[in-house]
Amino acid sequence: MQLLPIFLRLEDRPALLVGAGNVALEKIGSLLKTGLHLRVIAPEARQEVQALAAEGTLEWVQREFLPHDLDGMFLVIAATDKADENAAVYQAAIERNVPCNSVDDIPNCDFYFGSVVRRGDLQVAISTAGESPALAQRLRREIDEQLPQDLGPWLAELGGLRREVLATHPRGEERKLLLHELAQRQICDSPSCATRRLAAAPLQQPQPGEVGRVSLVGAGPGDPELLTVRATRLIRSAHVVLHDDLVPQAILGLAAPEAEIVNVGKRCGLKSITQDEINALMMKRAQSGRTVVRLKSGDPLLFGRAAEEMAALRDAAVPFDVVPGITAGMAAASSIGCSLTSRTAASNVIFSTGHHAQSHNHAPLPAMEDATRVVYMPGRDLNLLAIEWMQAGLPEDLPCAVVSRASQPDEQVQYTTLGKLGSLDAVHAPSLLIAGWAVAEAAAMESQTTISVQQA
Repeated sequence: MQLLPIFLRLEDRPALLVGAGNVALEKIGSLLKTGLHLRVIAPEARQEVQALAAEGTLEWVQREFLPHDLDGMFLVIAATDKADENAAVYQAAIERNVPCNSVDDIPNCDFYFGSVVRRGDLQVAISTAGESPALAQRLRREIDEQLPQDLGPWLAELGGLRREVLATHPRGEERKLLLHELAQRQICDSPSCATRRLAAAPLQQPQPGEVGRVSLVGAGPGDPELLTVRATRLIRSAHVVLHDDLVPQAILGLAAPEAEIVNVGKRCGLKSITQDEINALMMKRAQSGRTVVRLKSGDPLLFGRAAEEMAALRDAAVPFDVVPGITAGMAAASSIGCSLTSRTAASNVIFSTGHHAQSHNHAPLPAMEDATRVVYMPGRDLNLLAIEWMQAGLPEDLPCAVVSRASQPDEQVQYTTLGKLGSLDAVHAPSLLIAGWAVAEAAAMESQTTISVQQA
């Protein structure tokens, strides 16, 4: 069952409530807040309902419900304590095309009351389609605790600025971007308020040949909740998103519907795409005056070829900025509960990629054992890497963890030692290796909570 979430204006509309007992009383408060004209039909009524009728807040008709009571009504709520009466109200409403809600009776409902969090004109409504009002109430409490209390006054100020912008600025992409920018800012009462000055300033129309901007943005390990606030804002406002193949749809879905989304990953169907071609795409889109987000997995500055892209943008005189992200090594360590540094086990951290982690053709690995080694893209055959490290002097019993798809729902972790590293089963990409004595504590904690730890 698919429901359409809508917010109805009910002011001065006629509505009918059948029932005037405990169930009905729970609905009266929320209904009267909307400014509708409420008529209550019931042979008996609680004293609170009688008092509201006596003061003229609602109308109480003291008798049983009749089908013609629905004539001219905008909606109806059946809130008696008798299921057959509620069902009869619903059937009469269907015949007259009047939307009906039967309290706690899912089959006899056209709409459901949500659990609502309010901050002035801001309303967040949660619906479970009647399946579990208790869950909706729990979520309402959790959301209520997280939302700032001053959102209502801020929204009122923002609404005033929006109306000013709509009245003074022509329709177009620039006006839309301005409204999105205002929604990210604080508003003060001072005439010199930067947000108010931004709303009042003339729009800067793009000139022929004007260059846009490129943002190299870290998408983190893939969990949208691990994005920075700035990264989220840039993705939502970008004209173009050029993304790595490993960036999940949950993050790409943050982009505006009209944004151009291009997969420039080396693992996607475009196997022939080169770094020069990616650079050309960034520059071409930016030089047409568009805002471009180059969305990279993890952190752009760590094994993300950011140096090459920044050099190309500098050479082309295209302005750019860099937004860091949570690198996969940090996410993997967090997932397994491993501190990469430890006062007793690791005073250094070494980040490398698989082809740089081995010693030949490169400087030998440090002989000291107090470093935690984080190897990105270690490859499927870990035996060669293990042999190289042991030949460099690292012990066979050095703890290791291979983490696949860190922070993702299908994350996998395998604990082993350096001597047995080569015998691990292959895991899904992307994966990385964490090795060092700092891993031992995380492995020990895992062994205490489950007996299914793989012993390679």
